[in-house]
Amino acid sequence: MLNNSKPNDVRKQNLKYLIERFGQSQVAKWTGKPDRQLADMLAGRKSFGEKVARAMEQKWHETRGEIIELDSPVMARQMQEHGSQPRQAPEGPMQLTGESRTLVTIARYDTGGTRGAAGVELREQPGVIESWKVSREWLEKNLRGFSQASSLCIVTGFGDSMRPMFNSGDPLIVDSSVKSVEFDAVYFFRVGNEGFIKRLQRVPGKGLVAISENPAYRDWVVDETMDLEVFGRVLKVWRSEDF
Repeated sequence: MLNNSKPNDVRKQNLKYLIERFGQSQVAKWTGKPDRQLADMLAGRKSFGEKVARAMEQKWHETRGEIIELDSPVMARQMQEHGSQPRQAPEGPMQLTGESRTLVTIARYDTGGTRGAAGVELREQPGVIESWKVSREWLEKNLRGFSQASSLCIVTGFGDSMRPMFNSGDPLIVDSSVKSVEFDAVYFFRVGNEGFIKRLQRVPGKGLVAISENPAYRDWVVDETMDLEVFGRVLKVWRSEDF
């Protein structure tokens, strides 16, 4: 199966986080949905599709002055690191501080580490970079082609198959909203329980081919029988040098 992403599961996880943090009645008010509907969506009795999610995000922004992205696998961590108000916070729009208006936290993707929450093995990863805090000006001037800031996450490079593009341990910024291979680019993905960072390219007569930068590694075909899930598209990498 070439695309095994499950955005509905991510939405449920994020909704569960919001309810645990703020309380179901408050979340119902801030998303414009009745308590019962939220419970039914979590239980799978009611649809939690893209249209419903976008309406909830819009209502949340209108009532709290805060942007959320229910499809983002790093939404909960980013809200925690930005210090969203706890359950007993007063109602009404959130008052952003000067720092929160100018700084953005780019959190580690959830599958980081040797074996992450999703059970994905990242071979030869020498520790992880937990997060970066950057200015919005830095984002505007240094990153191109991302959907929105809340979709950005950081992945610590692993292995040597992509050298000299980057080294093991180097930081990579990934757009986690990209869940399919639309064009030739470098992607963060898994096949089965193993994670990869490769250039994915559609080749006539072969299908989807995974290409390494290091010539010591052979290209290989991702066929229809493989359990592929795209975690995101790599937007920017840094290559370290020792002195």
